[in-house]
Amino acid sequence: MEIKELTEVMHRFVEAKGWYNPESLRPQTPRNIAISLNIESAEVLEHFQWTEAPLDRDALAGELADVTLYLLQLASVTGIDLEQAVLDKLKVNYGRTWDEDRKSQGKEEREP
Repeated sequence: MEIKELTEVMHRFVEAKGWYNPESLRPQTPRNIAISLNIESAEVLEHFQWTEAPLDRDALAGELADVTLYLLQLASVTGIDLEQAVLDKLKVNYGRTWDEDRKSQGKEEREP
C-alpha cells in the first residue's frame, strides 16, 4: 500500500470516529495532531528505556503505527505531500556529509 492509500484509510477511520466534526472532543487541528505525534513518539522511546531491544515487539509495532498515523494526518491537514517531501529530503541528504561536518567541528562521534 502506498502513502496516499494509507492516508485515505486513515481519513476513513477519523471520519468514522467523528473527529472531523467541529464539536469533536478530538479536533483534527495541526497543533493537536503535532502534540499527539510527539506523545506517541515518546511512547516509542519507552520501549527502549533501560534496554537495547524492545521487550514486546508487538507493542512497539503498535506505537510505530500510531506515530505513522499521526504523521500521515499532520501532513494531510497541512497540505503536505508526504511522499514528495520524503523524496525531496532524501535528495538533500544524499548531498550532506555528516561525518565530515562533525570532524570539522572537532567531534568524532558518528551520526546517521
